Amino acid sequence: MVRVRFAPSPTGRLHVGSAHTALFNWLFARHHGGVFILRIEDTDRSRILEGALEDILEGLKWLGLDWDEGPYLQSERVEIYREYTDILIERGWAYRCFCSPEQLERMRKEQQAKGEPPRYDRRCRDLPPEEVRRRVEAGEPHVVRLKVPLDGDTCFRDAIRGEIAFRNAELDDIVLLKSDGFPTYHLANVVDDHLMGVTHVLRAEEWISSTPKHILLYKAFGWKPPQFAHLPLILGPDKSKLSKRHGATALLDYRDKGYLPEAMVNFLALLGWSPGDGREKLSREEMVEEFSIEGVTKRGSVFDEAKLEWLNGLYIRELPLEDLYKRVSPFWVRSKFVRPGELDDRREWLLRLLGLLRERARKLTDFAEGATYFFRDPEDYDPDGQRKHWKDPSLTAERLRLLGERLAGVEPFKEAPIEAAVRGLAEELGVSAAKLIHPARLAVSGKTFGPGLFEMLALLGKETVLRRLDRAVEFLEA
Repeated sequence: MVRVRFAPSPTGRLHVGSAHTALFNWLFARHHGGVFILRIEDTDRSRILEGALEDILEGLKWLGLDWDEGPYLQSERVEIYREYTDILIERGWAYRCFCSPEQLERMRKEQQAKGEPPRYDRRCRDLPPEEVRRRVEAGEPHVVRLKVPLDGDTCFRDAIRGEIAFRNAELDDIVLLKSDGFPTYHLANVVDDHLMGVTHVLRAEEWISSTPKHILLYKAFGWKPPQFAHLPLILGPDKSKLSKRHGATALLDYRDKGYLPEAMVNFLALLGWSPGDGREKLSREEMVEEFSIEGVTKRGSVFDEAKLEWLNGLYIRELPLEDLYKRVSPFWVRSKFVRPGELDDRREWLLRLLGLLRERARKLTDFAEGATYFFRDPEDYDPDGQRKHWKDPSLTAERLRLLGERLAGVEPFKEAPIEAAVRGLAEELGVSAAKLIHPARLAVSGKTFGPGLFEMLALLGKETVLRRLDRAVEFLEA
């Protein structure tokens, strides 16, 4: 049975790149009817960030990536790693290194000064057993390092990239167990993957250089390695690895920006993978059915937020109105447009607002922060709109005054009667309807774009519309 794992470190918030890796593992497991394991690699205690684990779990739940086993915490398995470290020492595959941090720093600077790549010079590799025993018994701080072969090659087959080989002479004797007794990523990773029965390791391509060290560890233990597949990187618009300088990279930031998890899953799945038929919108079920390692590319993919926004808009328009209402409500509350206790009282009006805005909406925030004027009178008017639609302030003020007088008599205050009143006034004034529609939109919303004017006025209600027209007249006459 296929068994895969997602193994993040709680040293920061869940990055979209890590979420991408988690998704590919989840899709692979679900496609094969296998097991998706969640493992938290938290042995680097100095780098753990408070709240990071909660952020990781919340992000996975938001995407709907349910795990079958875990979360396992490596910090609770330290004794296991120590036992396996002793096995490596006994077999001659590892050794104790007593070099202090100061010695290692001097070594690194000397190598850099000579133009050499910084690496451990193996001075403790062949210490006499008696000396090692004496120093250990004396309580001298030390680490345990992997005894990498000095010649030959370490090779492995990557399911995406084919055969990959590394010269052993270019590999460092990496640390397996730190002086505090905690394992490094390399040791804990290999031991856990074996003990948890992981059959396939799908991870980002940045881990390719670590794989030969892991292969050597499997060899040292006498274990069969899993199948490796190194996924393409997610790139920023400048084709460099996606980072904070490109904008938001934490997964839940996109939730807070108004993206739907369905759209994010769809978008992430198509970064480096394709079903092969050009489809850009797939259901979760379709992704599970179609996913394969063969469909994954080697090349990195650009995180194009404009495309994510477009895709998000498609999903928004497909949501049943009641479902959309549930998802948008937190944004209205967050923006303080509606208090939690008012949602039920204003439900009918809010549903009408969703229906009015959903065709143009790209994000859930478009129904809140992007539609402020439905909840509050505009504080100012778009400058470009003023130059274009309010060129003659006195003439515009007069037309808006007349429009207010005409709309005051409209009953019922609904779309069709409103449209008839606006067009009728335009005809009486001998101007096109646009000469009233655009100035009126700017007066009522402060903006030059949005839903149809007549629908917007009907939803805002007569009292609000007349008040805003009066205020615009005052502004133009000031």
